[in-house]
Amino acid sequence: MSLNSIVLVKSKRFAVRIVKVYSYMCDKHEFVMSKQLLRCGTSIGANITEGIYAQSRADFINKINIALKEAAETAYWLDLLKDTNYLTQQQYRSLNNDCQEIIRILASTIKTSKG
Repeated sequence: MSLNSIVLVKSKRFAVRIVKVYSYMCDKHEFVMSKQLLRCGTSIGANITEGIYAQSRADFINKINIALKEAAETAYWLDLLKDTNYLTQQQYRSLNNDCQEIIRILASTIKTSKG
């Protein structure tokens, strides 16, 4: 399995978890932050998919960079949801660990692709 397919699988699993967290947040009547989390958390995998089908190395790097930025934004919203007590420490830790792993893979992919 290539690095691209590993990060794609991880990002899709993460997106599924984000959709479930969004549903959970809506049940708790939190709609603003959770909508932002839904948008960026599911966008990571979409941009990775676009990158896999990029027309050039520069296009690939650009799409993976966008995915990295979306992952960083996702980490921000997770922090905010934890700090406002919408996520428990355990929920946050689990989601944030997955998000940070995706960030590390994407950053490494960009570095390798530029080198």
